[in-house]
Parts: sequence; C-alpha cells; structure tokens
Amino acid sequence: MRVAGRISIGFPKRSVKSRLALWMEVDKPRPRMKTVAFGLRDDDITRMRFPPQFLDDIRDRIPISDVIGRRVTWDRRKTQSAKGDWWACCPFHGEKSPSFHCEDAKGRYHCFGCGVSGDHFRFLTELEGMSFPEAVERLAGEAGLPMPARDREEEKREETRATLLDALRLSAEFFRQTLQEADGAKARAYLRDRGINPIVQKTFGLGFAPDSRNRLKEFLAGRGVGRAEIEGAGLVVHGEGIAVSYDRFRDRVMFPILDVRERPIAFGGRAMAAGVPAKYLNSPETEVFHKGQVLFNLASARRAAKATGTLVVAEGYMDVIALHQAGFEHAVAPLGTALTERQLDLLWRTVPEPILCFDGDAAGLKAANRAAELALPLIRPGRSLRFALLPEGKDPDDLVRDTGADAMKGVLERARPLADLLWMRETAAGNFDTPERRAELEQRLKGLMRQIGDENVRRHYLQDIDERLSAYFGPAPSFSKGGNRDNWRRGDNRQGGGGRRSGAPGAGRRSPVSDRLARTSLMGGVDTKAAPMREMSILVGFVNHPLLLREAFDYFADLELTSPELERLRSAVIDVHADGHQHTREDILAELDRRMLLPFFQGCEMKLQGVRLWSFLSPAALEDAREAVRQALHLQHRHLSLHRELRAAEAALGTDGDELAHAQLVEIHREINNLAGTEALIDGFGLLSGRPAKGI
Repeated sequence: MRVAGRISIGFPKRSVKSRLALWMEVDKPRPRMKTVAFGLRDDDITRMRFPPQFLDDIRDRIPISDVIGRRVTWDRRKTQSAKGDWWACCPFHGEKSPSFHCEDAKGRYHCFGCGVSGDHFRFLTELEGMSFPEAVERLAGEAGLPMPARDREEEKREETRATLLDALRLSAEFFRQTLQEADGAKARAYLRDRGINPIVQKTFGLGFAPDSRNRLKEFLAGRGVGRAEIEGAGLVVHGEGIAVSYDRFRDRVMFPILDVRERPIAFGGRAMAAGVPAKYLNSPETEVFHKGQVLFNLASARRAAKATGTLVVAEGYMDVIALHQAGFEHAVAPLGTALTERQLDLLWRTVPEPILCFDGDAAGLKAANRAAELALPLIRPGRSLRFALLPEGKDPDDLVRDTGADAMKGVLERARPLADLLWMRETAAGNFDTPERRAELEQRLKGLMRQIGDENVRRHYLQDIDERLSAYFGPAPSFSKGGNRDNWRRGDNRQGGGGRRSGAPGAGRRSPVSDRLARTSLMGGVDTKAAPMREMSILVGFVNHPLLLREAFDYFADLELTSPELERLRSAVIDVHADGHQHTREDILAELDRRMLLPFFQGCEMKLQGVRLWSFLSPAALEDAREAVRQALHLQHRHLSLHRELRAAEAALGTDGDELAHAQLVEIHREINNLAGTEALIDGFGLLSGRPAKGI
C-alpha cells in the first residue's frame, strides 16, 4: 500500500529576504528524508535487500508466463505464445472472459478488469501469500542462481537511490509546470517552431528550466528534499571552490530521461540562448544514472517495437521525438555519445536487428562505422544490426519535416545489414588493380571477420567475404581443352559477366585485361560504321575454331548481341551446330555462303586482321584462340553488366538520393573507367602465347 498522499506543485510566495535565507539553508546539512514520505510501496523496502541486477537476472531467465501459467489456463484465441503475449481469466477476481494479460518481453502482468499489475515476485506475494524474500528464493532456485549474501551497504545504497528518484520525479514536475508559465514562453515557441505539438510534448514530459540560479533548488527544498539528495541527483553544480551550489540547468528546454520502469533518472537540456558552451547538457553520472547504460525513450519504444519488430536508433532527443510524432514510435537514442556495449545489449534484449539511423554526412558514416566495429565481436545468431543512412545534410527531424513520413519509411526499408556496411567501407575508396592490393583487402576483411565471437556466425561471415571477393575480382575460369560449360564459367555470371553481387554496395570486378588490349577497339564498344568489334571478334573466333563451339556452345548461344548482322550470323552457326554432327570450319562457311552471309563474315575477318587481333583468325593456335575468346566473352559480359548497373544506380540515386546510392554510382563509374584492370595478358591480346600465329 502507498502511504504517501498526492504532492501538489506550486511556488511558495516568499519575500526576497526569506527566499535568500532558504537558499542559504539548503546548503546546510539536513536530516535524511524518510523513505516512505515519497510514496514507496511497503515491499519496495524489502526488495532493497537484493541487488537489482540479481532480480533482473531472475526475470531474464524465467519467462513470467511460466510463473503465472501454473495458476491460470491461457486463452487459446487471444494468446500469441510465439510473441510472448498471453491472456487468461484473472486469478485475482472472478470473470468469464479473459482480461488478464502478461508479456514475457516486459516481464509484467496486468488485469484490465480489476487493475492488478506486477512482476514475477509480486504475483507470488499477492496471489500465493509468500513474503518477498520467499518469492525471490523460490524463483532463484528455479533459475539456478545462488542467493546473494545480505549486503547492508547495498541496502543503504538502495535507500539512497529511492530518495534520489523522488527528487528527480519532483524536478520533472517542476520543469513541466514551468514550461506552461510565462517564463516558458520562448521554450514553447521553440518547440512550436520545431513542429512538436502539445500532445507529443506531454507524452515525453518536456519542460523548461528557468534562467535562475536557484529556482529548482528552492522548490525542492520547500518539498522537504535535502541538500544531499539534490546534489546526489545531479540537479545542482557544487563542489570544491563553489561557495553556494546553483541549479545545473538554466534557460533550457528539458527532456526527462526515464529508466525501463518509466521513472525520471536524469535530464537532458537544450540551451535557448546562442553562444552557450554546451548546446545540449546532460545530468552527470549519479547513483541512478549511468548514461552509457541508458537509451532515451526505450521504455515506450519497446512497446511499439512489438508491432514493427525492430527499434530505430537515432542520434538525439529531437530526432526521437520527431520520429515519434511522424508515427515511428519505436525510436530511441543514446545520450549524446557513441553507442556502448550495454546499450547494444538493451537493444538486442528487445529486437534481434535494430536499425541504426545516422545522418548522411561524413560524421554520420563515421558514427556508423564505430557502431559496426563495436557490434562485430558481440553478434551471434539472432543478434545483429542494420544501418540506414539519410540523404546528406539531413537528420530524421529534417527529413520528416521537409519530405514527410514516407521518405523516412523508405530510408528505413533500405537499411543495409552489418556485412554490407563493412564491405562498403573497405572497398569504397580502394584501387585494387594489383595482386598485392587485392591481398591486402582480403587480409583486412578477414581480420575483421575473425573478431566475431560466435563460431558459427564467424564461419558464415568468412564464407560471405569469400563470395564477395570472388564476385569483386572475378577468378579466372578453367577454360581448357575438351572442357565443358563449367570449365568456361567465370564465377557464375551468366547475367552480365561476373555481375555485382546483390546487396554488396559498390561491389564489382576488376577485369584481367592488359593495357594493350585496353587500347584496341575491343574496349571501345560500338563502331558506328560496322558491328561492335568485341561482338565481332567472339563470333569470328567460334566460327574459325569449331571445337570451341563443342566446348562452350551455351555461352555462344546465350551471348548478348547488339548487332542485327551478328545476330543473323550467330543464328546460321547455331543451325549448323544443332544437328549434332561435328562440323568443320568449311561446313560453317558453306552455310554462311548459302545464306549470303559469307561476305559479311569475311569483312569481319579483315577488320580483325587490320587491328592485329590474330588470335581470333583461323591460322591461330587453338589454345591461343580459346584464351582470346574467353577474354572477349568476359569483357562483353562485364561491359553489359556495368552499364546495366549504371542505369539502375542512376535511377536509384534519382529516387533515393542517399549516401549508399551515391557511393555505388561513383564505384560503377570507376569500374567502367578502369575496366582495363590488371595486366593479366602479359604479351597482349592476340599473341597470348608469345608465338606468332601460324601462317601469318
């Protein structure tokens, strides 16, 4: 039972002299408040015998539905056991339809009929008549946890925490009331200009700290809060060299910071005046507040996360509030610092893949990378991250106000997994045109992956990196004599020749082509006076060396051609090959002659001879022709693939305009401009073996 009544808020009317006397009096030692004076339940004092972390461990290990399920029968129609959402007829009062509800994620129960609510321990104390220590002892045994030794010092600290929490609660009420008074006019105007409506202001308990050195201190002193509690809660600045303590927060919009039980444990304040050294100011570390272990709005966001399946981590208070107002009620934020391991753990206790949303600028990318590095050793099955980067120069507040909730929804839907962010970071600015640089990239990536603590996740990440590297650099195929289709395969890329791996931003392959080849018209694309040189060389090579047709007919048949003349030539060759006999070059030429295509074919040969691409011509050694056709196929696939990706990236940039789309577009342009790649064909294209072609 609560023993304290309601506490009214108001400002005592005192003369300046009496106010000054009270101010001086506050800084004198005062007797400690009685715990019950601030409305603690009578069993809360008993709970102080047990460390909070010990009680939390019990709750984490035993779902509350297991405790309650021994005394109730769950309603099958309303219960969703997979989601930890349970309904039953209330065991505390008689009813015919289920209004008693418990949630495993929150570890709480509530009856919408009689109003009872509580946790694991309260259920046992109120329904089964146990004392609180008895309830703890039973559940600790079920959880496999040894009972802690009684710690008098810890109990005293818990009493101190209770008094600090009440001081903070009173302060939150003071700030909320001040926002509505004359002193809060400019703060109300600021919130109005930021588009925060009064309903949302009330939801988040926003307030205002007046521009005074002692208004809050006087108010708390008038409510019986002692100097030790005011200082211990971080509400005043005090210490060596400060004769009289003064209010920490002055002339600021105030944001209460709540714990998971939605009690104020600290404040953040946004300065109203320009030129203030700290635009945002947080409470200092106290017995009840450790900023690296708290997320702004977590208690409320956890409820909303049930519907969305995720949490959105923004960078600041106003981002969270703007997102909430736009319908994204599952948003949280760290308190002005980079994410910590404890904060990640809080996120993962609620959802398996929270989305980290960062501003689309250099600082935002840097913050995203820091978070990725922090998370990497901690990920495991069911625990990872996704990353959403906003358009450059925008934060969530800006994006929602300027372009609406749909734009923000699109950003979140395009959030990239952790593996993509790491890949993009390591490859975005690199030039990997030598074996040494490629080896360095592989070493760096695999070194990152080896930081992963979970063995199974680490194995899958290493496998993913191998696949990405294979697609990025394009391993040379074994295109050998008497080979089959697999021997001709280039890293499985029928859809554009070694195409970019889906989901890997900026991913592409450096083609193993010599500078000498890069200077030939094979690299030049379309010849306006004739068929494209690259397509021409591939078809001429197959016709002049029919054995290649038997080795790689599927590649020949599936080749994308842009020239109608070459398409007719290919059709004729396919018709000859389709009867299953082993035709010679002369057989194919006879069919071309019958279809009046022989002059065109001979013109193609002359053109190739004119640019000294001997390896495609009939006198070339078979192994030289095989290698030449293989390289030309690779170039053709890669050329078409890159230009398809370029069109898609340009469309994505026009639609999304985010940092990842821009990075991908830049990478594709770089890929096209550097298609020549590394010096794989040492002696150039056309004289691969270093021997002159026979008869030329």
